[in-house]
Amino acid sequence: MYYKYLVIIIILFLLGSWGIILNRGHFIIMLVSIELVLLSTFFFFLISSKEIDLLIEQIFMIMGLTIAAAESSIGLAILVAYYRIRGTIVLKSFSSLRG
Repeated sequence: MYYKYLVIIIILFLLGSWGIILNRGHFIIMLVSIELVLLSTFFFFLISSKEIDLLIEQIFMIMGLTIAAAESSIGLAILVAYYRIRGTIVLKSFSSLRG
């Protein structure tokens, strides 16, 4: 009954995973790929909660999306701060951020 949604979830998860693996040099694309993986897992929680009639998974999905949005905004804030200091967004030189 929900097989077409599971196919969409698998496609989103694979696209996000491939985006993380193939784009190691682009920080913004990696953030978007991580968000895509998180979105696919939360979509799976939503579909499974609809199938077995549990509200707790929907609440977990809402809290997870909130945490994912906070993680993305913190990552972009670090990116902006790094760009102001260095003038470039090359991931290979991110090791200089270690204390």
